[in-house]
Amino acid sequence: MRLEVDLHPINANQLELEKTEKKKGSLLNWLGFLFILAIIFFTTHYAIGITVISGQSMAPTLNDKNITLSNQLLYTIERNDIVIFQDKNGFDVIKRVIALPNETIEIKDGLVFVNGQPIEEEYIVGTANDMEKQLVAEGSYFVMGDNREPGESLDSRSSDIGTIPEGKIKGKMLFSFGM
Repeated sequence: MRLEVDLHPINANQLELEKTEKKKGSLLNWLGFLFILAIIFFTTHYAIGITVISGQSMAPTLNDKNITLSNQLLYTIERNDIVIFQDKNGFDVIKRVIALPNETIEIKDGLVFVNGQPIEEEYIVGTANDMEKQLVAEGSYFVMGDNREPGESLDSRSSDIGTIPEGKIKGKMLFSFGM
């Protein structure tokens, strides 16, 4: 049996260098992990909103317990967009944008008129009560639920909600899925 012995002297500097390299690698791994965690936190808290629907005010488009994802960072609001906003009590509410700033809106015989022209709404259920013509203020939006049956949607038609200032809108719905 033959025993081999490494006769090279142990270099203390080399050992110290290897330890330092291991520490750097470990620190970089932790920093990378924390960076990824920060990106996930930022995305889920500020860029993407998750809302669970409660109620039938947006039926048939969205139903009770549907989950929606919304863009909360960069978006422009257009007619027919579904938006999430905070009501006066701090609850998230989801409705459809019907009229934009400086437009007039009125409901006659269940039809919605924007700037005197009826709008096509294939997504609604029910017939809305009539509403006098009103002007949507600069920087605000008129929103309604898709369920137009009287009493089913608390929206801009109610003085309790009114038009929604742009600053209260938290995001624009990207998509939804049912539970």
